[in-house]
Amino acid sequence: MAYFYPLMALLTLAVGQMVSLWGYGTAYIVPWYMFTVAILASLYGLLWGVLVALVLALLLPSAEIVAGVVLFLSAWLAHGVGESLRRAHRRAKALAKSQRLLAESLKNLSQASSREEILKSLPARLSPLTEQGHLGVWLPVREGFRLLKANVPMKLVQIPASGVIGRAFRQGRPVYIPDVRKEPGYIPDPDIPTRSELALPLLEKGEVVAVLNLESRRLLLPEEVEGLIRLAQAISGELTRLADFWIQRTLTDLGLRLQAFRGMGEVAQGALAYLLQALGLEAGAVWEVQGGRMVPLAYQGPEVLRLPELPYGQGLAWRVYQSGEPFYTSRYLEEEGGAPAHRAQGLSALAALPLPSLGALRTRRVLVLASLAPRSWTRTEREALGLSARFLGLALEGLAEKARHQAVGELFLALGEAQPELEGLYGRLLEAALRWVSGSEVGSLLILQEGHYRYKAVRGYDLVALQKVYFTPEEMLKWYAQGPDRALRGEPRILKGVEAPVAEISYQTAPREVMDSAGRVQEIQANLCLPIPYQGRVLAYLNLDNLHDPQAFGEDSLEAAHFFAPPLAVFLHEADARKRLETAALTDPLTGLLNRRAFERLFQEELSRARRYNHPLSIFILDLTGFKALNDRLGHVQGDRALIQVGRVLQEESREGDKIFRWGGDEFAVLLPHTSRRGAVQVALRYIQAIQAICLEGFSLGVNIGLATYPEDGDDPDTLLSRADTRMYRAKALGISILGEGVAE
Repeated sequence: MAYFYPLMALLTLAVGQMVSLWGYGTAYIVPWYMFTVAILASLYGLLWGVLVALVLALLLPSAEIVAGVVLFLSAWLAHGVGESLRRAHRRAKALAKSQRLLAESLKNLSQASSREEILKSLPARLSPLTEQGHLGVWLPVREGFRLLKANVPMKLVQIPASGVIGRAFRQGRPVYIPDVRKEPGYIPDPDIPTRSELALPLLEKGEVVAVLNLESRRLLLPEEVEGLIRLAQAISGELTRLADFWIQRTLTDLGLRLQAFRGMGEVAQGALAYLLQALGLEAGAVWEVQGGRMVPLAYQGPEVLRLPELPYGQGLAWRVYQSGEPFYTSRYLEEEGGAPAHRAQGLSALAALPLPSLGALRTRRVLVLASLAPRSWTRTEREALGLSARFLGLALEGLAEKARHQAVGELFLALGEAQPELEGLYGRLLEAALRWVSGSEVGSLLILQEGHYRYKAVRGYDLVALQKVYFTPEEMLKWYAQGPDRALRGEPRILKGVEAPVAEISYQTAPREVMDSAGRVQEIQANLCLPIPYQGRVLAYLNLDNLHDPQAFGEDSLEAAHFFAPPLAVFLHEADARKRLETAALTDPLTGLLNRRAFERLFQEELSRARRYNHPLSIFILDLTGFKALNDRLGHVQGDRALIQVGRVLQEESREGDKIFRWGGDEFAVLLPHTSRRGAVQVALRYIQAIQAICLEGFSLGVNIGLATYPEDGDDPDTLLSRADTRMYRAKALGISILGEGVAE
């Protein structure tokens, strides 16, 4: 087929010559010469057509100007038609070449397993398109662009973002420069002459991740440009397909790995390790919000980046907590709010994502991934991390719910088996609530005793000062502010500082100065109050507070608090019943005073406390005088009345903190913490006067008191008790009211 048209030109020339030899005139010869000239001009251009026309004009039998003009005109017209055909042929050839290359490239691209593999292979695969130029793949970096791969050696390996490549990257569409000499932004490579440049952005899920740049020493045909644009679109489609596949594989592998773990910490650690490996990062943490701080559920990375906790507001994880939105940065050192320790170590890039917490206004956990080396976060990575965070968050939520049930069950089982002292028990209950009710930072537990609610356990507040405050049921309902019906149903309520003045509400039921200093009500940003009802009574109120965030409590907090109410109510009821039994066992039924059994227990406790804090402790042993005569003459009923009156006057004369005991018969005992010998004598004198004032039907009573003081008279219970008892009997023998070391009255 390539020789067909030249042969036709020779054939027409031969026919023309034969016509000339046969003696025909010029009019018969010129048409055949016209065919010859037209064929050659269309095939090889105007120059060849003109030369052939000139030769043939000279061969005509007679020189005619018209015939020569006709031949030259044939050459010119044939050249015009031929040029169009040649141009169409070149375009068709270039398009076919591009289509063939596109098909071959697509076939090879489908076998690639990663974005980097595709991008690195492009220069070699597309080399046939760069016979008069060079081709390179450029990646965006912080300072501009870095050369990933080229098909020829290049001196330029990093360029600023101001050139043609940068324009294509920013605009997200191809940029073709026919003449780079007229392009002010062109960045030349000194060793490679260039006429035109074509920059093709390569997209992954709609985001430019690289630029394919072709520089040529000639103008590119429109068909070539069109073919390369289509090729770039195909490459972008393949990059997107690989990205979707990578995201799916990441989630699948993450799910399979997490199946091997059980606890929250194990799951968080396993997810963190996998994501760091998948993204090629150095450090990360899964933070859990606990009141006013974040603590790590899991951590991986250099020890210098490890933090035991993040105080409120310190670190970009808190920004994610407050906004509920993921945060990505490639310039960590320029961000406000970064953790000082991380800034000091030169952390470069960071991604922080909220882990979903069902029913919460705020996330309860934050996933943080970081890099010491500069890097950017692609749309694919963000999508993968977003889906992974959702998957991990739901997994941790389920485990948290399970752990909460298990922990509360174990707590109440342990409390029921151990039967500890109630004061310590209240603290353990409060700590459990603070741990498992999301948003809790500090709190208090008020228990109903003798018709009033009193503080029995606190965290973050001054218990000693708050123990002086008590509330009536009506005052607690005013604080609860939801009515008695809801209180008896045990429905928790949330009070937000941005919606209602927490401090002003508390002032309605308690002294301002105490609640400001000991109760820190001015600092409370959110409060969750849980009434604990049982059989028609509210046994207690549990207050959980957050001092930093008005939105700390959500529906998840209410659900967790509600979960605490029934078992806590049963336990408090049983504890109250147990306390009443213990009180009865430690109380003298006649006088209502503590009995000797209670004395033995409390004496040990007070003496241990006196040793620990190095303060004095005094004890009295009292024996009534005149009681036997009164009892014998007036009978046991009047004798009991006398003992009851003695118990009453001793309580009336006692100070706060002093403990009165009926020792047995007509003997009594008194413990006086923080009291020296001199102070004890003053107290004893008041007791003597009060007892001597008792008179029943003409019979008066008196008392003999034996005094002993720690540490002067001994440092163990037996020694102190023996000396006090001995001195009481000596006082009775001597006929004096009080006897102690250096004291006789």
